[in-house]
Amino acid sequence: MQEKQVEPLLTDSNYQYLFTVFTAIYNRGYKLHRVYDSLKSQTYRSFEWLVVDDGSTENIRELVEKWQKENLFPIRYFYKENGGKHTAFNRGVMEAKGQLFLNLDSDDGCIPQALERFKDHWDAIPAEQKEQFSAVTCLCQDQHGNLVGQGFPFDVTDSNALEIYYKYKVTGEKWGFHRTEVLKKFPFPENIKKTYIPESLVWNKIAKKYKTRYVNEALRTFWIEEISQGHGGNPERNALGRRLAHLAVLNEENDWFIVSPWLFFRSAINYSRNCFHLKISILKQWQAIETNLGRILWTIALPAGYLAYRLGMAGILKG
Repeated sequence: MQEKQVEPLLTDSNYQYLFTVFTAIYNRGYKLHRVYDSLKSQTYRSFEWLVVDDGSTENIRELVEKWQKENLFPIRYFYKENGGKHTAFNRGVMEAKGQLFLNLDSDDGCIPQALERFKDHWDAIPAEQKEQFSAVTCLCQDQHGNLVGQGFPFDVTDSNALEIYYKYKVTGEKWGFHRTEVLKKFPFPENIKKTYIPESLVWNKIAKKYKTRYVNEALRTFWIEEISQGHGGNPERNALGRRLAHLAVLNEENDWFIVSPWLFFRSAINYSRNCFHLKISILKQWQAIETNLGRILWTIALPAGYLAYRLGMAGILKG
């Protein structure tokens, strides 16, 4: 066990820790030890682990209570009715006692210096600029130490999720925290349950108001083992959330069209494809689009969207 450090004085008295490490879980408890083993090895100790059980049928509570008895660091557990990871995430944000909210999936891990390095990168942002920033985001490696996805354009890139995607074309798994107070202002939709909601639906809204510091440092271990809920699988199962994400592109992100028109055209294809999976009529597809550019792109993309729906081209279109 690491020697406990004295917790720093926090700038916001509403919080007890610098970090809340949040994990949503739905069954698969046999993998949860990866998170626990990672956290008990952390070199920086001002954190809590917040576990939200999204209606598991396995006895996750018993497993977490065993670790709570070891008393190596603060662990809090909440059980809720199954509603999807996005609803568990909202619950975690509301319960968090840390200023910085860091999601770590139930089947992943991180290096022992992860929290320490996140703190170093956050502290490096000048105090007079801090309010402009919401997050620090880093790279991921797989269980074999190989980089997952692409690196950022510079070792330290102060940008936002929209610019990183549209201008710099950076893709692949990433990991980072957001300020808890910011996340409270941008919750995931609660009226949609038991389905996959892409994180971009929230991250891109935050990007319009706040910056992120991106760093080329791999701190998270992302196990590549199987198809996750959000990657692959039955396209109809994830169609509702993906439709919302692509509709948001057509309605809210038009300023970036000139930078990367193909990505918008691809979203128009995927929007219609997912609408067809949901049995949404062509008229209602049209009515949901609020921008002239979005409607033009959708009109051009409609045949390709229908073809993708019929042929199951999810892998080609990635979304």
